[in-house]
Amino acid sequence: MIERRQFLKVVACTAGAAAALPDEAEAREARPMPTGALGLLYDGTLCIGCRACIKACKEANNMPPEHTALNVGNYWDAPLDISGKTLNVITAYRSGTAEHKDQVTDGFAFSKTSCMHCVDPSCVSACPVSAMTKDPVTGVVHYSVDACIGCRYCVAACPFGVPRFSFDEVYPKISKCQLCEHRLADGKYAACAEACPTGATLYGKVADLREEVARRRALAPGTPTVFPRGRLGGPDQSYAGTVSEYVPQTYGEKEIGGTQVLHLSGVPFALLNKPALPDIAPARTAETLQHTIYNGLIAPLVFLTGLLAMAYRNMRGAGPPDAKSDPPQRGTP
Repeated sequence: MIERRQFLKVVACTAGAAAALPDEAEAREARPMPTGALGLLYDGTLCIGCRACIKACKEANNMPPEHTALNVGNYWDAPLDISGKTLNVITAYRSGTAEHKDQVTDGFAFSKTSCMHCVDPSCVSACPVSAMTKDPVTGVVHYSVDACIGCRYCVAACPFGVPRFSFDEVYPKISKCQLCEHRLADGKYAACAEACPTGATLYGKVADLREEVARRRALAPGTPTVFPRGRLGGPDQSYAGTVSEYVPQTYGEKEIGGTQVLHLSGVPFALLNKPALPDIAPARTAETLQHTIYNGLIAPLVFLTGLLAMAYRNMRGAGPPDAKSDPPQRGTP
């Protein structure tokens, strides 16, 4: 029988073998964003909390209503978070009297939660069967229910906590926003942006969305300007308004290597439950480490060799079975 101490020695030897491999475990090069990458810009200062985007998203993706404990008589579809039935949700920050919009003290602010469509997505890196893939042209992160084996590695890997697993279905699956790519063939685009009455959610090429972010940031708070609605490059649905004061950070611009969904806000993102994340994508380090450890199967071979050596030594030390201890055979007098 293998003792615990012996097993730990084998584990230590395996770790040592992995450490002795060539110094190749530095993070790989960052993956570039596709030239024609599509995405969203969510400006929380323009959001009025109407939640029209939630309704439009459900209709466009055939998602069922979701009733919560806040509903009286289950009459209203009012999801509190994204789930297997809700791909997009608007939440609110409140402080004190909540009298002033986009103010930290005695104010309120809105925030949007949906898939961020990372430039270097962890869900794609973690999926063992390529059920999660990134479109090389649009950059949209796709999910294939036919390829999925239900391991939920993508759920654990996503730093934004976006992919959700539907445990309450006969055939459970992962649910996440796919930027309504199925509507592009009909000349349509993301339903949440199409339905937004204030342009708080804006659809377009990421390069154009970043230019729009820079334009708004270049204007002083209170400056009159024009805000586009729907999609950039589409029919003109713009309207006149004034620029609010933004926090310096554009969420999604650098987080984990950048995302194709950008967020602007008048209050710090920490108050909107947006996680603080490093600039380097976790997939860069994780993939390189895995490829290094399993390069040539060196580490697994060292581990298995250690187990075999221990098993062989234990078998030799056991000796032949004691004949006196054998139970009597049936039929023996």
